[in-house]
This record gives sequence, C-alpha cells and structure tokens, in this order.
Amino acid sequence: MLPYLKLIRPHQWVKNIFVFAPAYFSRELFIKENFIALSMGFLSFSLVASAIYIVNDYKDISLDQQHPEKKNRPLASGKAKPLFAMLLMAAFVITGFGIAITLNKSFLVLLGVYFMMNISYSLGLKNISILDIIIVAFGFLLRALSGGVIISIPISQWLIIMVFLLAVFLAMAKRRDDVLMYLSLGKSMRKSVRDYNLDFANTSMSMLCGVIIVAYLMYTISPDVVARMHSDNIYLTTIFVIAGMLRYLQITFVENNSGSPTKILYTDKFIIFTILGWLASFYVIIYLPGLIK
Repeated sequence: MLPYLKLIRPHQWVKNIFVFAPAYFSRELFIKENFIALSMGFLSFSLVASAIYIVNDYKDISLDQQHPEKKNRPLASGKAKPLFAMLLMAAFVITGFGIAITLNKSFLVLLGVYFMMNISYSLGLKNISILDIIIVAFGFLLRALSGGVIISIPISQWLIIMVFLLAVFLAMAKRRDDVLMYLSLGKSMRKSVRDYNLDFANTSMSMLCGVIIVAYLMYTISPDVVARMHSDNIYLTTIFVIAGMLRYLQITFVENNSGSPTKILYTDKFIIFTILGWLASFYVIIYLPGLIK
C-alpha cells in the first residue's frame, strides 16, 4: 500500500492548515466546538485535495516519466495501478464531500468550487501562464475562507490579501524552479513554463516580497485590527515575517531550490523557526495580552 500512500501525498495536507487561520486570529480556535468543526473541515479538504492529486498524476503520467524527480511518482513508475488509483480518487471525493455536508452549505459550496477549479487546472488550465499561478493562489484563499464559514466568523480583508499574496509568491517561486529545470534539461515539464523566464520570475518575486511586507506592516498597525485584537503590539511579529521572506528569497535565488514549498516547510530549520516564532509571538500578544504591555 506504500505506493498508494505516496499517491495521495499526505505530506501536502499541511497546506490545509489555512482552514484554521481565521479562528486563530479571531481568538476562537481553542473553543472545543470550533476546533472539532475546523478539524473536520481540514480532513474534508485534505481528502478532496488528495483526490485531485490522483487526477493530476493520472493525466500527467507520460510527462512525469520524463521528469528527473516526478518519474518516481507511483503512477509514473508503474508501482500504482491506474484503475485502483481512480477508484481511490472516487472514494476520497465521496468521503470528503460527505464530511462537508455535515458541516454547512457554505463550506460545501466553497469545497465544490475548489474541486472544480482544480480539476479544470489539471485538465488544461495549468498550461496557461499567469492563470496557473492565480488558480493555485485562489486555492489557498478558498481554504482560509472555508475556515471562516465553517464556524461562522467574518473574514478579515487583511487575511484575504495576505493569504493571496503569499500564495502567489510561493507559486511564482515554484515556476522559477521549473524554468531552471527547463534551461537545464532543454525541455519543459509543463507548457506554461515556456511563457516564463528567470528575469520575469525574479522581478515578480522581488515585487511580491516587497508588497507582502508592506501589506503586513499596514495590517499590524491598522486601527480596526488593533481594536479587534485589543493590542497595539502586533507590529512586533513583523520581524519573523521579514526574516522568513528573506530566507525564502535566499533559498530561491542563491540555492535555486524553491521547487517544493512543502519540502522547504518540513526541512528548512530557519523557515521552521520563523513560522513557529511568528505563531508563538501572535499567541502571546492576542491570547496572553497581559504579558506584553
């Protein structure tokens, strides 16, 4: 069963943690009922996302077989059988949407949009440059929006802006890695890569990095955010954001190793430290306000 476990990519489920974001920043995550509902939403999203991974791998078997790393994927390598893989995909879709039905209709609609959008992406939209990045970023945005509708809390416009910008930044970094591979191997693993080059990717990432940092600074001193979180010390968390962004740029431009944001999240100690530091500082500021005056 190991090939099928690899096929569903459980290590990618970390992306669905964005479902918890609205509750965390609204100080409502650690309410038992909310946490249980959001955990169910996380599981629902994870199952549907895994189903989409299967569809994508099934469609790209021939392309993956030419890729230096993706050739080892279960379907491309022949270790997983296509028929069983598609049956597994169907089971995940049914179970994922079944869980969504038990939560609320709004979440069911958002999950449906996510599923159809990503199926369309796998079937051809990923070959359209710029649009491919926007779709990936919108998928992260849908995760965050889902976290709000599951427990019926309003979504901050700042959260929407920050999630979308960060997702575009990470997607562009991945496209840059695809460009490097194209230049190295002389052939593209996806059609949209031909419409990108290093200058465009580098400029876009530098621009996005600056916009993200400025937007985050504006967020931390925004009067409505300060009032909602009952603290004017949120700006202190900016140091972790700047450090994390600089480290990711270093990984991308110096090490040329930004092909898998998830792998970086699991393995890069500096990135792990900045994320944990950022979460911890936010926790102290909004959940333990008495410690910082």
